[in-house]
Order: sequence, then C-alpha cells, then structure tokens
Amino acid sequence: MSKKSSYLLGIILTIILGTILYYFLCCSVCCGKESCKNKVDETKSVITPEIKDATKNAFVLKDANGDFNLNLSENFNFKSSNFSILQPVSTNIENGVVMLKDYLLTNHLKTVDITGFYKSDETNNSAYPNLGIARANSVKNYLVLHGISSKQIDTYGKLNDGINADESKTLFGPVEFGVATADASDTSAIEALKTACDAIRANPLVLHFKTGQASINLTPEQRQKIADISHCVDKLGVKIQVVGHTDNTGDATNNIVLGQQRADFAKGYLVKNGILEGNIETSSKGPNLPIVDNATEAGRAENRRTEITIN
Repeated sequence: MSKKSSYLLGIILTIILGTILYYFLCCSVCCGKESCKNKVDETKSVITPEIKDATKNAFVLKDANGDFNLNLSENFNFKSSNFSILQPVSTNIENGVVMLKDYLLTNHLKTVDITGFYKSDETNNSAYPNLGIARANSVKNYLVLHGISSKQIDTYGKLNDGINADESKTLFGPVEFGVATADASDTSAIEALKTACDAIRANPLVLHFKTGQASINLTPEQRQKIADISHCVDKLGVKIQVVGHTDNTGDATNNIVLGQQRADFAKGYLVKNGILEGNIETSSKGPNLPIVDNATEAGRAENRRTEITIN
C-alpha cells in the first residue's frame, strides 16, 4: 500500500471512530441513552404556558334613571374557589357603601343587583348552586351589615371564564353591580316568591348526617333550596328554622340534647356559608316527631335528621 493510500485510510478510520465515540458519549451523557436527535426534538416540543394578567374589575354602580354614580378603582376581592370577602375592605369601598345606603334610604323603589362571577375550573365548596351566587351573597351580607335593607338587594351568579387570578390566586372584583327601579304596581314577583316560600314550608330541606361530622355534602337540588330559602329570608323578612330530630333509641332527655346538637351543627354550616346568624333559629324535637316507624334500622336512620325550613 502506498504512503498516500495509508494516509487516506487513516483519515477515514479517524472519522469513523470519532463518529462512533460521539454517538455513544453524547447520547449516554446528554440524552439518557436516547438519541440526541430525539432530545433536540423534545426540547423543541416544550410549550411554555401563557401567563395571563390578573383581571381587576372596578366597583362601578350607576343609576341610569337617577343621579347616583359610583366609580371606584377598588372592589370586593376573593380567593379562587372561595366565597369569603378578603379583608380588609378598602376605605374607598366603605365610603362608597355609605353613599349607596343613603341613596337607597331616600329611594325605596330602587334595588341593587349584585352578580357574582365564577370560573369553570373553580371548586364550589359553598352551599349555593355556584360560587357566583355565593360571592354575591357575601357582598349582600356586607351591605346589610352596613345598613342596607336586604329587600333592596337581588343576587345572581354568572359563569365568566374571562376573569383571571394573580399568582396568589386572588380574584380582584369578580362581582358587578347594577341599579334597577321596582314597579310598585306589579305584585306578580312578590306573589311568586310567596308561592315558592310556601313550597319550602311544605317540603323542608332534610339532611341526614352523623353528629360531629365535619362537613355536609349537598346535592344540586339541595343547594338550590338553600338559595331559595335565603331569598325568602331577604325579601320577606322570615327566619330560617333548623330543627333536630332523633330516633327513639336511648333516653328521651338525651335525645332532645342530641337533636339540638344536630340543629346547631347545621346552623353553623349555614353561617359559614354566608347566612347571617341572626336569621337562623334552632330547636330540637328529639324523638317526638318521627316520619317513619322506628321498628327497623332503616326507619330509625330516616328519623335521625335535621330539617331546615322557614317560619
């Protein structure tokens, strides 16, 4: 073999050896024994999630048919998947609520509409049909505690996936407000409400749970009934009646106490869910009002209950 041929052969062998070493060393160190090409492709396929700016809705309340106009940069704020107003509420909001109270006191036919927003990816841990209504109810309670009549407030809930929380999962102002003027001659709405409240009296909300249970899980129908009960309290001034019942097992006096414990637990649950404590009355009937025969375990289980209605 000539010297020139040997030289070329050496170059070829060097290239081949270098390629083999590069393949094994690169892929074992950088790619976890996968091909470097796949590693590059994986890097290219990583998608950085879009970070959306937090939505900040102002507290805007204007009477199109009157002279009330409030426009504040602050609002009521909430944590995601929560319906409790974040404290403290700003001084501007407090002053705005005072102005609204004074306006409503001199305009009895005016009502405030509060619409609470909620997102589809939030978890509803409230007793209401959705977090929007629960948030609107919390704001309503704030207004009531600051001197505004609940009879002049209507609450609603609305799905709104256009609102975004910040990095701390705070939603800034997931509520909006409006002013309406009631028609004093139109009694259809109040008559419909009275009919709905009579239906609740005839068919109370019945809960079955163990004493000391940490939480109450409601069906969608039961959540709606809670909202209806709250509406009756707001508009008609009635009280919520929570009555505890037991089966006939054991001492009758102890059963009265047990029934009261169940009623108090249900009351605590309602208060935690934004119903004002002063609107709830509790009592116990113990074993005295069974709804089925206590002769069977199934019957006794039905009688161990708490009924929530209105007076």
